Amino acid sequence: MKKNFIIRNIIISVLLIVIIAFTVYYFINLNNKNYEITKVEQYNYFILKQNDLSGVIDRSGNKIVDTKYEEIKIPNPEKAVFICYNQDKIKVLNEKNEEILTQYEEVEPIRLKNIASDLMYEKSILRYQENGKYGLISFDGKKITKAIYDEIEGLPYKEGELLVKQNEKYGVINIKGYKLIDIIYDQVSVDGYYTYQEGYKYAGYIVANKTEEGYRYGYINDNGKQILPLEYNELSRINDIEDNKNAYLIVAKNGQFGLTKNENEVIKNEYQSISYDKNNSTLVVEKSKKYGVLDLDGKNIVPVKYNQINIVGIYIYAKNDEETVAYNNDGTKASINMDIAILNTENEKYRIRINNENGTQYGVIGKNGEQIIEEKYHYIEYLYEDYFIVSDENSKLGVIDNKNNTKIAIENDSLQKLENTDIIETVIASKNRLTTLYAKDMSKICEMEDAIVEIKDNYIKIYNDLDIKYFSKEGKELTNTEVYENNVLFAKKENNKWGFVDKNNNIIVNAKYDKVTEFNEYGFAGVQKDGKWGVIDTNGNELIAPTYSIEENKEAYFIGSYYQVKYGFGEVYYTDEK
Repeated sequence: MKKNFIIRNIIISVLLIVIIAFTVYYFINLNNKNYEITKVEQYNYFILKQNDLSGVIDRSGNKIVDTKYEEIKIPNPEKAVFICYNQDKIKVLNEKNEEILTQYEEVEPIRLKNIASDLMYEKSILRYQENGKYGLISFDGKKITKAIYDEIEGLPYKEGELLVKQNEKYGVINIKGYKLIDIIYDQVSVDGYYTYQEGYKYAGYIVANKTEEGYRYGYINDNGKQILPLEYNELSRINDIEDNKNAYLIVAKNGQFGLTKNENEVIKNEYQSISYDKNNSTLVVEKSKKYGVLDLDGKNIVPVKYNQINIVGIYIYAKNDEETVAYNNDGTKASINMDIAILNTENEKYRIRINNENGTQYGVIGKNGEQIIEEKYHYIEYLYEDYFIVSDENSKLGVIDNKNNTKIAIENDSLQKLENTDIIETVIASKNRLTTLYAKDMSKICEMEDAIVEIKDNYIKIYNDLDIKYFSKEGKELTNTEVYENNVLFAKKENNKWGFVDKNNNIIVNAKYDKVTEFNEYGFAGVQKDGKWGVIDTNGNELIAPTYSIEENKEAYFIGSYYQVKYGFGEVYYTDEK
């Protein structure tokens, strides 16, 4: 009995050790897999260009790296790590102009690919080289991976993830060096799935290997699990279906297309083509040169027997040699005039009705078919609440309500709702590009010729060569002291000239300039006179008299005596070249 008791305790102890080891391994792996994208809270350093050579300035406009390098890259403008290039030689400097990270060869930043940002590089890691191979280090020189990769590049659409190559095969690691996709593929790409809230976080990976018959594709989900083997001639995700948990994949074998939902087959590979209609969440399929419609569960809605399928609004129009049949999107036949199309809107109370009997005319009906706005417009688009954008026979745009009352005159060349605001912007080209802003209730809040409208984080700015106005995103007019509440001085116009006052409206800089900017976060404002730009500081001192000719910039942006130049895809540098 005692012997059995000891054996049982040994077995229990071994099991406990195994469980603990597995748990530790799981949490270590989970910790390695998870990573945070570094956020830049403050820009401290900027590239300076003089006479086609590069240097670095700080946020006060002090030159801290002389302009003697062919190129400089600043991977994280918050940190003093500057990658300097000269005649194929690379050195890394800090803010004291000292060379750092000298224990590593050829340290370089890793460029982001297909990421919409003015920050061009991975912001927490660098790539180094050793014996012809590449590895990762942190900005402070800590080695993240050994130099074991033939290539390391940014993975398109996935900041924080890196495409690596080893022995002629590709895989994916993250910025902590954790392997997300095994390095066993000839191709790895991101499926392109995107949501406004999460970006490309839930995008999966299309992987491929080359065979004697050509490439064969498979699919790995956003968690790194391979859910489709490498057996397809073609593979793509339906990115218009917003579903973070499920990937709908159109896949082809031997020229025959089907559909999977994750790893589950929904539609067998028996069609010559499959295309997705976003508005009705249906699939148009082709088989033996005949077309039909299926839903996302593979259920047949329209038989695969027609020469042509057109989906317009809420109806599916199926055409063969004898007739055109209209279907509802549940598969029942619709008794409608074939010259009529009906479009759903974001508001279930309203549908757009298009009549093609005597030329295309647009109107609005209710959800039960009652006429709300007669079909007399050349175009109608639902705007919000009870408002609609309409166009006349001259392609002029305006806004009407659900009683057909004109709220914005139908005379504009362009009309749009400004993104993430309640503001409507219209432009009339023939009136010196007259730009008008309207609040959500269609009341006019601003009118300005030849204006530029900029949407900032917390406000809207509209300006031209003569005036500047600010509005909240709800349409309330703001003063510059409200918008730039942390500033010391504020632009003020008097007798068609500009100067600066303090918060108590005391004149600090006399109104003598033709145009000015407000002070930026670094404490500098641009001032213009006779078409030339200069710069002043927060004490009102003129650091540089208006001598700069700045082309293609409506407003100059300065740090110290240097002004900003934008080029390429979000890239900027500063210069003092006149």
